Formats: sequence, structure tokens, C-alpha cells
Amino acid sequence: MIPLPRAAAIAALTALSIAATPTPASAGSAHRQHWSAAWAAPMMHPSAAPWFATWAGQGFDHQTVREVVRLGTGGKAVRFRLSNAYGTAPLRLTGASVGRAADGAAVVPGTVRPLHFDHGDSVVVPAGGEVLSDPVPLPVAARDRVALTLYFDGPTGPATYHQLSMTTTYRADGDHRGDTGAAAFSDAVRPGYGSWYYVSGVEVTGGRRVGKAVVAFGESTTDGFGATVDGDDRYPDRLAERLVADGRPRPVLNAGIGSNKMLADSACAGDSALSRFERDVLDQPDVGTVIVSHGMNDILRTGDQICGVDRDDPPVTLQRLIDAHRTLIRAAHARGVKAVGATLMPFGGAPFWTPQTDRLRRDLNEWIRTSGEYDAVADFDLAIDPAGTGTIPDGYHSGDHLHPSPLGYRAMADGIDLDSLQ
Repeated sequence: MIPLPRAAAIAALTALSIAATPTPASAGSAHRQHWSAAWAAPMMHPSAAPWFATWAGQGFDHQTVREVVRLGTGGKAVRFRLSNAYGTAPLRLTGASVGRAADGAAVVPGTVRPLHFDHGDSVVVPAGGEVLSDPVPLPVAARDRVALTLYFDGPTGPATYHQLSMTTTYRADGDHRGDTGAAAFSDAVRPGYGSWYYVSGVEVTGGRRVGKAVVAFGESTTDGFGATVDGDDRYPDRLAERLVADGRPRPVLNAGIGSNKMLADSACAGDSALSRFERDVLDQPDVGTVIVSHGMNDILRTGDQICGVDRDDPPVTLQRLIDAHRTLIRAAHARGVKAVGATLMPFGGAPFWTPQTDRLRRDLNEWIRTSGEYDAVADFDLAIDPAGTGTIPDGYHSGDHLHPSPLGYRAMADGIDLDSLQ
């Protein structure tokens, strides 16, 4: 994709939203109940990931998929959003269930509930569309883990998914929606970082009203590469824990995509930040603040060669990056959402480092800190490298001098002023 000029990017932010139309059953509930976002994941084109194995390219056939998510807020009932945004044919889901997650692929006995769609077990998700389930009575609290189980009795084709989940997803042959044990779910991508398939959001109702959602929008350092698999210790997780500990709980939604770019779409790393901002941030329920941490992948590499696409993008300049950030700020403000700009972290010692790329990172950080165009600043650069060495200290990176370790993600979260969140 040729990067959009600013006017076209603004139009794209409006045009590319994926409308979420509730089913008739949930539409009535929506008028009587207040639904809050509890979890979300940005959806991506099915592709062969260059970094690790996934099931997206092949999809599923007479198989059950069990995926685990950790909720950002609680309530008395939940509902799930399933996406076929990048499917080229209708997705036929035979049936689904939900329950409290136990260890691994196990579900807490007595908590399994069938998931319905317009009072039926099955649903067809149109190509390019999504569906919202009926509400399921399942009391949950903030930071609870729930397991969504999907069964497909025929071939799905390539699967719309979120590539890097840092959470294990499990697969079984046949229909195992009602299983609480893990025995049938012996298939998982190991060693691997995990992916989520089709599930793009979870909402809750009936709980104590909490603050508006915070959306963490960014690249792999938001998505959580380098965090602990199944450990939920990415920076958005740590931020959510800080908010709970401080007595002001609210959902923190992770809208990061590894290797994602601000200015250009990618065959295997998602639509550009400009293209997906409305869908992945502004269309989430009850959003108050977005934390934007974006631009590093544009700085580090041109084209889309990591995805096997022989393409050269126009040169990335400081002005182009600033213009893109301004586009996101205007779009957020038009929806009454507070925009917090995050500085880009150092990467001295990483293979991509050059004096030129580091200079561009520093210049963009200076604009984020001093321009006054963001409503507030989350200074991740300072938080993880307070001495200003231009490198992430040992112990704070995951071994590649580019991605934080769990300790580094904690430092990022600790560097956010909680009072800056609306």
C-alpha cells in the first residue's frame, strides 16, 4: 500500500471501520443494559507468519478450538464478538461455549455455558463481517480468565486472527465444547507464542461501573513480544494491575500488532495504524483514552520484505511520522477520546540500529514530548533508559536489545501517570 496523504488517511479512518451490528437478541439487551469492553484483539489477514507457526493459513475442519483471554473488568454476564473481517467466504460456526479458565486447556467444572447467537447454537459470519453473541450469565471479576471454545464441523478456510497472543490456544479433533478437562486438547503450537482466532472482543454487563476504557495502541512492544507466554505481563496488563491497586479499576484493551507500521499496510503484520485506528480504538465501547506507541517499525525497515513482499515504500521522514500522529490525535479528539503519546524506546545493540534510524527515533520523541499536541505523554524511553544511554539495560530487554522483558514491561507501565488517563 502507498502511504496515505493526511486527507485520505482521515477519510480512511471513517471508511474502514468494521460495523458491529448486534444480533436481534443482543440488540434488545443493549438498550436495557450498559455493556463495557473487557478485552479486545486487533484482527489480521490470515498469513504465514515469518516468525512462528500459526493455524491461520489452514484454518480448522471438524475441530474444536479453545482460547483463553483475561478480562479487564467484571460483571454478571458476558458476550463475545467474532470476526470474519478478512474471510473471503462465510464462516460457519457449529457451536461454542464459555467457562472460567483453569490450568492449560482445562475449564473450571460447573462453569461451562453454551454460547448462543440469536438464540441458536450455530451462526454464519458473513465474509468481511462480524457477529455479537447473545449474553451469557457468567459472573466474572476484573483480571479473571475465561475460555472460549469454538467448534467447526466443516472446513473454515484461512482464519481471521490475531497473530501474537503470548497466550496458548488449544485444538482438538471433533466436538469438545462441553469438555472441562484438557485431555482432548492435546494440540497446541509448541514452542510458540500463540494466536487468537476469530475472537475480537469481549464485553460485560451488570458489574460495578468503572472508569472508561484505556486502549494501548501500538506495535510489538504493546502486543507483548518478550513477555511471558500465558503470564499476562505485557505493559497493558501491568497498567491494568496498577489501576486496580490504586482503587480506580478500568479495562485496558491491547490494540498492539507485532511489526505493525504507522504508514503502510503489511501482508503479515496487519493494516497500518492509520487504516485500523477507528476499528481497533475508537469503535471499542466506552473508550476514554488511547496511548499511541507507534512509528518504530516505519523507522527500522522499508517495504514489506519480512512478509515476502518485494515492495519499497517511500522514504520515512520525521514530517511524515508527525503528520500521521496528528491524524490519529484529530480522530481521537473528534470522538472525545484523550490522546496520550508514548515515546519510542531505545534499541542500541539491536541489528536494525544505525545512527540515522536512532536520530529519527530521537527526533520523533522530542516532538512527542514538547509539541503539546498530545494531551499527555507516556515517556517509555525515559522509563526504561533513565540514564539516556540509548540502549535498554540488561535484564530489561528480552535478549534482542529491542523488545522489553517482563521487567521492562513493568517499567513501561510504571512510567505512565495514572492521572493522565481519562
